[in-house]
Amino acid sequence: MGSRLSQPFESYITAPPGTAAAPAKPAPPATPGAPTSPAEHRLLKTCWSCRVLSGLGLMGAGGYVYWVARKPMKMGYPPSPWTITQMVIGLSIATWGIVVMADPKGKAYRVV
Repeated sequence: MGSRLSQPFESYITAPPGTAAAPAKPAPPATPGAPTSPAEHRLLKTCWSCRVLSGLGLMGAGGYVYWVARKPMKMGYPPSPWTITQMVIGLSIATWGIVVMADPKGKAYRVV
């Protein structure tokens, strides 16, 4: 899932302590308008279990907020503006969870 054992073996081999390596040239700082490299966000796009877990968590939280707001209405109280606001917030959180699980932006291009 993201452990060191799932990474390629060559990625964490270091040079022997007796060899002197040339200092690496640091990358230039990223400008605000520059696009980010695809390697930065690759883990979130390929980790299906991460998306399912966070999506289900958001859907559960949204369902709970909606359920708490709906409870007084089931007892016969008229809905107040605050109750309706809570219900909209709960539905929004649940929808956010669906979007996280569906990942529509990640399917727009091919991840190599």
